[in-house]
Amino acid sequence: MQTGVLRVLRATAASWWRHRELRRTGQTALAQRLERQTVLRDLGYLKQAAALPNAHVICGEGGTFLHLGWTTVSTFAPIERFPLAALAVARGTPFIDIRPISDVIAFANLPRVTRDGSADLEPWGLGSSVSLITYIDMVEGLGARIVNDPRPRQSI
Repeated sequence: MQTGVLRVLRATAASWWRHRELRRTGQTALAQRLERQTVLRDLGYLKQAAALPNAHVICGEGGTFLHLGWTTVSTFAPIERFPLAALAVARGTPFIDIRPISDVIAFANLPRVTRDGSADLEPWGLGSSVSLITYIDMVEGLGARIVNDPRPRQSI
């Protein structure tokens, strides 16, 4: 793991209000143990983001979400203020910026991304799911911006 990634994760863990409060009250050992646990958890999330085929980050008006199959890590902040998601994107996880989408009804009616790699035979309907590639095609058609696009490039 890169040293820069660990620095960001350590700084993020140390800046959390609970850990700062523990340090302020003299409980430095407990704060350090909790910070270490937080860094290890976040490293696990980054490893999952790199290994899972449907892992992706979405940023919209409601915040930023790091989707890892059955697990979602989120915050109400934009991606610029969510270091874990920003690190995942910097390491190659697909990023879907839905902030430019103006048709929120059409977006809300899209199927979700499948969690386990399988796709529904009938991708439209309540609770349906599609592959990440299909989902990216759909949201891009609504105006989303895609970074680290996992779709194969087509040569002309």
